[in-house]
Amino acid sequence: MNIDSAFVKTNVDSRVATITFYHPQGNSFPSTQLTDLTQALNELSNRSDVAVVVLQSHGNSAFCGGASFDELLQVHDETTGKAFFSGFANVINAMRKCKHPIVGRAQGKAVGGGVGLLAACDYVFASEKASIKLSELAIGIGPFVIEPAVSRKIGLNGFSAMTLQPNRWFDAPWALHAGLYQAIFADTNELDLAVQEFASSLSNYSPEALQDIKRVLWQNTEHWDTLLYERAAISGRLVLSEFTKKKLGELKA
Repeated sequence: MNIDSAFVKTNVDSRVATITFYHPQGNSFPSTQLTDLTQALNELSNRSDVAVVVLQSHGNSAFCGGASFDELLQVHDETTGKAFFSGFANVINAMRKCKHPIVGRAQGKAVGGGVGLLAACDYVFASEKASIKLSELAIGIGPFVIEPAVSRKIGLNGFSAMTLQPNRWFDAPWALHAGLYQAIFADTNELDLAVQEFASSLSNYSPEALQDIKRVLWQNTEHWDTLLYERAAISGRLVLSEFTKKKLGELKA
């Protein structure tokens, strides 16, 4: 399938809602798509015909390339910078507040914000190709917004290991052992079957019980309504540095 336009699409079938996102540049996220994803999550949260949400990206390559470099290069003041990084804060907060459990499907690599999306899922199935990397420090910023979600899953030591080695890919078995993934599979057919069976199983449980469990899983994160936006301001300031502008330009060249 030849697709040129980015999208966020939602499909609901048998109480399982599937959100699929796509961007031609490695499934990266410009601000418009972050807004679309946030809106899709908020709308599904209140639907009584939905019991579980599956989050996936389109294609057989990267799960998510993180922030759009094109848009980062267009940031020229702190207000715009904070607004862009607040897009990831909005998505993560929408995921934690969503009344339904969210199952992640990672068919390929995840970088930066993509790792944050997987960390904000309640359960993640991944391919053996789904390596992860937090590359932000290499371009003069840091994974500030996604840190609470990532540290919640893999601990501060795991987050530190990834952040301070921004050029290293951590493979899927590492992510499994660290706690980001719950299971990994040799190919996408096995991956898809596992996601389908798990989501279908969850959809048959008591909706009230699932929602209560979701609240328990995310207890003590209410302060993220403030924290993530404070972190977005840090990234919004750092992205204006000459170091970052130079590095982004080199990567786009």
